[in-house]
Amino acid sequence: MVFKALADPGRRRLLDMLHERAGLTLGELCEGLDLRRQTVSQHLELLAAANLVTSVRDGRRKLHYLNPVPIHRIQTRWIRKFEQSQLAMLEGIKNRAEENAMTEPSQSQAIPDYVYTTYIHATAEQVWNALTDPEITGKFWGHAQVSQWRVGNRVDHVRVDGSGVADAAGTVIEVDRPRRLSFGFGEPAQAEDPVSAQSIVTFEIEQYRDITKLTLTQSRFRSAADREAIGQGWPTVLANLKTLLETGDVLPTPPWEFHAAERAAQMAKRG
Repeated sequence: MVFKALADPGRRRLLDMLHERAGLTLGELCEGLDLRRQTVSQHLELLAAANLVTSVRDGRRKLHYLNPVPIHRIQTRWIRKFEQSQLAMLEGIKNRAEENAMTEPSQSQAIPDYVYTTYIHATAEQVWNALTDPEITGKFWGHAQVSQWRVGNRVDHVRVDGSGVADAAGTVIEVDRPRRLSFGFGEPAQAEDPVSAQSIVTFEIEQYRDITKLTLTQSRFRSAADREAIGQGWPTVLANLKTLLETGDVLPTPPWEFHAAERAAQMAKRG
């Protein structure tokens, strides 16, 4: 079924479009093809039957997303030497999640997620841009978030002192502009390890009139101490983001300096 779905150039073009931009409607897909709406709809049905495309209802709209896993499995089975490392990481994350779901709850699973919500006088698109633009994140976060922001891409949390050092890194898991963004967040050396259990950061963005609700969720902590440290860090980062978007400038003093001494003490304990 997958080979049949990939055999038609029109269907391959649909997959290319969904790779370039996730969450397209049928109408938006028709705009990029010289085909009738009914023909495009039939192509999507065949792609969905091959599990190459998934769809989600958003009110009256039906949004379509590329599922690269079947193609990756073809690569793994037939042309391993051309295998893409990003999809290998996603496959590893999937397998690790399935293994964890079948085992008894571990200490890390028992640690509750960290959730923080704030309301910002800005549009959802402005909030999205602030969270994904390296220059803007460098201003309010103290680190630049560097990524192409496509599922499977690497994301690096890079210092803004010009050193180019990444203090954290992970893999982009979900991109639904401008509503939802999810990625791994952990040790840079483990970012490309498909079986590493990195913490997961998810931003949910919801606009209501002239304000936007931003909800941050971080899960899969290695220890209770990690969650405690996150509880001190995220409020300062998001306060700086809110101030930047509403006033045009960040807070005059980096807010995370309030907890600098505690953070240094925690790092010293870890050695």
